[in-house]
Amino acid sequence: MMKKIALAVLLAITLCPVASLAQVIVRIGPPAPVYERRGPPPGEGYVWQDGYHRYEGGAYVWTPGHYERPPHPGGRWVAHRWVHRGDHWEMQEGHWR
Repeated sequence: MMKKIALAVLLAITLCPVASLAQVIVRIGPPAPVYERRGPPPGEGYVWQDGYHRYEGGAYVWTPGHYERPPHPGGRWVAHRWVHRGDHWEMQEGHWR
């Protein structure tokens, strides 16, 4: 039983990086960004993450921006963005640097 659990955990750890590399590719360009008025941060050290359009269920859906604490000191947020490549658009996920 322990061998099965250990194997399942190992498999899950191995597949996690692969899932994060998945790309969203769409033939229709995204709408213009939505203007969001941001309030004050909830506390010191919080960073604003801009909202973005994600593609879900055959349509673009706006994901609102929010404040979040960096996972490490000096962390800088690189926003989500859509990149036009030939005949399609690719979503590049936001991430911390």
